[in-house]
Amino acid sequence: MHDTGQNDQLICDVWESNLDSAFAAMRRVVKDYPYVAMDTEFPGVVAKPTGSFQSSSEYQYQVLQCNVNILKLIQVGLTFSNDAGEHPLGTATWQFHFKFNLEQDTYAEDSILLLKEAGINFARHDAEGIDVEQFGELLMTSGLLLCPRVRWVSFHSYYDFGYLLKLCTGGNLPEREAEFFTTLRLFFPSIYDMKYLMLSCESLHGGLNKLAELLSVHRVGQMHQAGSDSLLTADTFFTLRQKFFEGHIDDERYLGVLFGLGQGSMQSAMPWGEGSAFNDG
Repeated sequence: MHDTGQNDQLICDVWESNLDSAFAAMRRVVKDYPYVAMDTEFPGVVAKPTGSFQSSSEYQYQVLQCNVNILKLIQVGLTFSNDAGEHPLGTATWQFHFKFNLEQDTYAEDSILLLKEAGINFARHDAEGIDVEQFGELLMTSGLLLCPRVRWVSFHSYYDFGYLLKLCTGGNLPEREAEFFTTLRLFFPSIYDMKYLMLSCESLHGGLNKLAELLSVHRVGQMHQAGSDSLLTADTFFTLRQKFFEGHIDDERYLGVLFGLGQGSMQSAMPWGEGSAFNDG
């Protein structure tokens, strides 16, 4: 795997001023590097639904829906690889910084504190951040969506895809979980969620950082920033695939399943209506 160790070269920070050039570069890169590892940073979980639910998955979806509908994205990281797990020379990861105002926008205090400690500059996000609608329009014409050959790689990612789906549609998430998956599969036909893959690997456990540690995968950049996390997601996926799946993932079994929702929901989930804050660490 290509790893220069030079964060400024490997990970490109994208603000409003260089948004167009970043998408132009990604449109070129995705042709030969169609594996797109994705991570987001968002302002936590601030709302919980009330009432009774038929399943843990239904409850988790309602938590997802009500939070994604009222909150704003802070960062998106996209890392490109080919089927051998190699990254393009030069920039492999684009880290997008969105407009976010701590005085006006809603957030969970603990999440913002964590992101501040990770080095996220909220003053710059407010002044130079990307407009989410503009990002959504460019994403729609990027060649990354609606394309089965583009394989999205993620970790415990239903919140990540919830936010991306909101950007793609320009509206709120669907009311029903089934509608969510129908729309998700339209825009993102090929998704791997490593947290779901781990269910088939007896010795593996924990979040992304723990998984990377168990597989001896090295991080480049700062934890809890979307660019570094997406790069670690990419490198960990290909190591996991090689060591535990003999280099090949059974798409019929694993493709399009998100850990914690729908088919990927856990049978031993918490009592319905008593969920805890989302945590992918």
